[in-house]
Amino acid sequence: MISNKTLIKHITDAIQERKGKQITVVDLRSLDSSVCDYFIICEGSSNTQMLAITEHIEDYVREHCKMKPYSSEGQRNALWIAMDYGDIIVHIFNRETRQFYDLEHLWSDAALTEIPELS
Repeated sequence: MISNKTLIKHITDAIQERKGKQITVVDLRSLDSSVCDYFIICEGSSNTQMLAITEHIEDYVREHCKMKPYSSEGQRNALWIAMDYGDIIVHIFNRETRQFYDLEHLWSDAALTEIPELS
């Protein structure tokens, strides 16, 4: 079985390969009201990029971890795409939608880790 740490690494690597921006890992394990253990949040600059990030995460994780998401929603509008990997939920936003929902602020009691962008 793949550890959460390994799965997070593969997901963030896939996001970086498709030039996803402002990647944040939200560790929710210390919160009683959390729906999962981790959120991974990022943004794309266009609907096309957001869809490319989503597809690449799915392919990359399937190749390296032999896992598929339990579900994936939001591809039709591509404003906010959510991918459910059980203990880890990936949120891929466009900039405006991310700013509006501000999940990092909503879950500010959790530990936030910024993942640096590749140059």
